[in-house]
Amino acid sequence: MPLLRVRLRLPDRPGSLGTVARTLGAAGADIVQVVVLERSAGRAVDDITVSWPQSASLDVLCDALASVRGVEVDGVWQTHEAPGVFADVEVVGQIAANPPNGVVALVEAVPKIFGGDWAAMLGRDGLVVHASWQAPDPLTLPAVPASGARAFTGEDGVRYAFIPVGRSGQTLLLARVAAPPFHQTEIERLIQLATAAEAVLGVGTAV
Repeated sequence: MPLLRVRLRLPDRPGSLGTVARTLGAAGADIVQVVVLERSAGRAVDDITVSWPQSASLDVLCDALASVRGVEVDGVWQTHEAPGVFADVEVVGQIAANPPNGVVALVEAVPKIFGGDWAAMLGRDGLVVHASWQAPDPLTLPAVPASGARAFTGEDGVRYAFIPVGRSGQTLLLARVAAPPFHQTEIERLIQLATAAEAVLGVGTAV
């Protein structure tokens, strides 16, 4: 069955997630993973990865969740697979084990970890150093921010995360199609992952 990632806003109180889980199960979804993105002012934002029957309509899933009091559906999009519990650490371990392949390991891993469609590492000149296997060919890059890690939306509606990689001068670009914007928690995790990858290879050294 295909995997979907569902972003929900729900009351941050005991029993809320259990109610959502029962609703998903009744609709035919099987929960694979839950990631809490935010908790603030009595509300939570969760990304829930579920397996969903190929022939079933997404309307069934969205309608079921919308029927739960206090729950808002921010978005539902297809994802490749659910990452492991320690996915970030595993990627850094792969980079440490094979430094010459560091760029490839990082770029190929982040779409899986963050429910993205493709990723690319850009050099100091803005050209592609490596693009993940899912990236469009030819790859048309969006107009990226001048500086600083951030989430932004391209002119074509694609959601992007733009992460400068420490002192290397490179930048990591992660794209998500037909999905909500990258959450600030995801941006912070991407910064930490890129920083850790660069630290493994030596400060100031290109990933």
